[in-house]
Amino acid sequence: MCSGCKLSSMGLLLIPPDGSALGTPAPTTAWSRKHPGRVVALQLFGLNLTGQISSSIGNLTFLRTLNLSKNSFSGRLPPLNHLQKIQVLDLSRNRLHDSIPDAITNCSSLRKIRLTTNFLVGEIPPKVGLLSNLSVLDLFANNLIGIIPPMLGNITSMRSLVLAANNITGSIPDELGKLTNMWNLALGQNMLSGGFPRCLFNLSNSLQILGLGSNMLSKEVPPNIGDDLPNLQMLSLYGNMFEGQIPASLGNATGLEWLVFKNNNLTGMIGEWIGKLTRLQRLYLQANSFIGPLPSSLGQLTQLRYLTLGNNKFEGPIPPLGQLTQLEGLSLANNKFGGPIP
Repeated sequence: MCSGCKLSSMGLLLIPPDGSALGTPAPTTAWSRKHPGRVVALQLFGLNLTGQISSSIGNLTFLRTLNLSKNSFSGRLPPLNHLQKIQVLDLSRNRLHDSIPDAITNCSSLRKIRLTTNFLVGEIPPKVGLLSNLSVLDLFANNLIGIIPPMLGNITSMRSLVLAANNITGSIPDELGKLTNMWNLALGQNMLSGGFPRCLFNLSNSLQILGLGSNMLSKEVPPNIGDDLPNLQMLSLYGNMFEGQIPASLGNATGLEWLVFKNNNLTGMIGEWIGKLTRLQRLYLQANSFIGPLPSSLGQLTQLRYLTLGNNKFEGPIPPLGQLTQLEGLSLANNKFGGPIP
């Protein structure tokens, strides 16, 4: 081994600032210029690494970025107590099966936490709400339980909150309405209950992606949703128990690209307002109880790629769809359409 090199307990060669090492197995190991020999970034993603993450990482007190994503690490999370300078923590797409420790709140400089697609258990620590600099919290696809901590509403810098595909219960807390910088809120594939969270109308200037699908939400979709969330690009409410009609105000959210209402208890007719959504690429309305003829304005949605209307009670003629030249998938099955196929 070259003079000045150190072999970590992970078996990775850490290269000294003068670059004198002969080999560099790690994609990126960044060193501090102000403090020679101090590691400030360790990025070892996508290398098929296995085993447990070494506890010695907790000694890298100058570390600002730790990215060990897309590997096969198992066991517990590394100790975080002394990583007070860390800003980016990405351990996503591994096989970690620990709980999220309260000690993560010692990392007060954290801006991004990505722990997606692991086997993490337990509850989301309420003290995460003390991380006032956090802009991204991504815990997608784990085994987390409990409720959404209301204290998350204290992180006013939050821009993306992804808690989808867990086992989270309870209602969506009103405190999330304080996150006025939020553009992406993904809470789908849990067991959340209650009505549509009207607190989200406070995010009218920022919210672009809202995913609440596959929960146990019920009652009506608020009639003013398109007026109060005009910047929506993706709205996914599938697999709940929503009832009533789709609000015509959604025609005012003209930036919508995805509109997903399948597998609910929705009724009524689809109005001509749908033709205002000229950027719409995916419209999923199957498995509800919609009635009446289809609006002729469907033919104006020239960007549509997928249109699924099956398993409803639509009737009457199928409107001309010849302008939908981008269409890749069309389902009209199990309705009451009559007349010729246009």
